[in-house]
Amino acid sequence: MNKLEILAKALEYMEQHLQEEIKTEDVAAACYCSKAALEKMFRCMNKISVHDYLLRRRMMLAAKTIISAPGVNLLDVALVCGYSTNESFSRAFKSVWNCNPSEFRANPQQSELFPRLYPPYMEGDAYSMHKNVDISELYELFQQRRNCYFICFDVKNLGAVNDISHKAGDLVILESLKRLEREAGEEDVVFRIGGDEFTVLTNSEEIGYAEEFCRRVKAFNGTTVSFREKEIPIHLHTAVTKLPLERVRYNELFEQLHNVIETNKR
Repeated sequence: MNKLEILAKALEYMEQHLQEEIKTEDVAAACYCSKAALEKMFRCMNKISVHDYLLRRRMMLAAKTIISAPGVNLLDVALVCGYSTNESFSRAFKSVWNCNPSEFRANPQQSELFPRLYPPYMEGDAYSMHKNVDISELYELFQQRRNCYFICFDVKNLGAVNDISHKAGDLVILESLKRLEREAGEEDVVFRIGGDEFTVLTNSEEIGYAEEFCRRVKAFNGTTVSFREKEIPIHLHTAVTKLPLERVRYNELFEQLHNVIETNKR
């Protein structure tokens, strides 16, 4: 298998075994390559380790289970996600969501904080690094709201935060998500569409609604999140767009939203 085939196999294997106690060695064995080789490729393409990606996907599964079945016993959620004890599950959950499962249940985050990845593909002589995030739910909703406004957001200088610690970067992403969800209306839906990019698909055809949303979010620019006694300011770029009414294909939606972010930051 070539590198892209190995990455595809690794990502698919992890999705199929989120409810089992698999490790990086198991993923590598399924891909018929060494742990070191898989880890190097995975980090290069996705900027995250196999272990950390698997952890985040499991905790997304846990969050979705808690939201969809609010009466379920948390130990049952732990078992669904491959953990045999509440203690180990709670530690893993808090490392991703910055709260324990019971606190999350009381104040759930509805958005896909860590969406599924797909392997990049070749565009000429280079890898496409932006089109490997699963936005199928966003695309389906867009078909119903084709004349509504998108509001796009980009976390400013996240790379510098990750230089402090990737845990600090995760905390900034989580706080950014919470900020967007606080300001979103009941019918607005927040999606993470990249490493530091988000979009909100509104249910409004009014530009004033989208611009007021941006104003409220930007009012919090400069507020901080605490990480190991260090205060890290969060700034979000914003951009508003309404996509053309002619049919936009799945890959085109992703590309157009990222183009909006890159060319209309304000």
